[in-house]
Amino acid sequence: MSSGWVVATAVLIGLPLASYAVEWLRRAPVSSERLSWAPNIPVAYLTVGGVRLRYITAGQGPALVLLHTLRTQLDMFQRVVPPLAKHFRVYALDYPGHGYSAIPGAEYTPDFFVASVAGFLEALQIKDAVVVGESIGGTIALLLAARHHPSVRRVVAVNPYDYDGGRGIRRSSAIANFLFALNDVPILGATFTRLRQYPIVKRILQGGVYRQGSMPPALVREMYEVGNRPGHYRAFMSLVHHWAGWERARSEYTSIDRPVLLVYGDHDWSRVDEREADRQAIPGAELRTVKDAGHFLALDAPDEFVRAVLDFTKVGA
Repeated sequence: MSSGWVVATAVLIGLPLASYAVEWLRRAPVSSERLSWAPNIPVAYLTVGGVRLRYITAGQGPALVLLHTLRTQLDMFQRVVPPLAKHFRVYALDYPGHGYSAIPGAEYTPDFFVASVAGFLEALQIKDAVVVGESIGGTIALLLAARHHPSVRRVVAVNPYDYDGGRGIRRSSAIANFLFALNDVPILGATFTRLRQYPIVKRILQGGVYRQGSMPPALVREMYEVGNRPGHYRAFMSLVHHWAGWERARSEYTSIDRPVLLVYGDHDWSRVDEREADRQAIPGAELRTVKDAGHFLALDAPDEFVRAVLDFTKVGA
C-alpha cells in the first residue's frame, strides 16, 4: 500500500474518531431562570408529550404565540416580544431539540413539531390565539390552521419554510450549501456536524439577516453553545434529513379557513414565485413584503414585523 493510501486511510478513520472526542469535550450551557434581554420575564417549563419545553409569557390581552425558526430558539424574538406584549399576552417556546427544551430521541419531522406545538397550546389552555411563526414556525402555524386546530384564530406566517424540498437554508451562503449537502452522507455528514466550530455556525446564522448588525453577537454565541448539549446535533441532523416534508405541507394549505397574512423579507431565501405559490394556495391570504430584510425578520426588521402583526389583527390601530 502506498504512503498516500496510508494517509488517506488514517484520515478516514481518524477524523470521525476525533469528531467524537471533540463532541464529548464540548461544554453544554446551563439555562438561566431569567432572560438576558428581558430580566423581568421569567423562564418557565412544562412537559408536553413527555418532553420538557422551555417557554415564556409576557404582557396582557388576547393570546399571541411566537414560533421560531429551525436551529434557533425563542430568544430570536427578543426585539419583538416587548412591543407585542403591550398589546397581547405573548407566548414563546423552544421546540423539542431546540434551545433549552429537552432533546428526545425522536424523528424530527414536520408532524412532530406540529404535534408538539399543538400540545403546548392545549397544555396552557391557550384560546383564540394569533399564531405568528417564522420559517418552519410559519409552516407549523399554517399546518395548525389547515388542520383546524381550535386554539388558532389567525396566522401570520413570516418567511414560511416550505419550498425547494426544504433546502432553503442552503441558499443562505456557500458554506451552508456545502455543509447541509453533506448531512445525509454516511459517516461524513455526522463527522462534519460534530466538528462544527463557532465561526462556521456564526457565518451560517448571519446568512439569515440582511441588515448589518441585526444578529446580536451574544445570541449567536448562545445558540452555538446550546448546540453543544448532548444529542443536539443528532436532533438537528434528523430535522435536516426530514426537511422535504416542509414543502409537502403546502398540499394542506387549501384547507385553511381562517385569516392568514404572509410576510416576506425581500431578501428572504425564498423566491418570488415560491411566495406567490403560497399566496395562491391559501384561501384569502394577504401578502406583505418588507424591504431590505432577510429570513430572520424578527431580528432584521423588528419594527416592520410588529407593525404587520398589529395591522393584521387591528390591534393598536
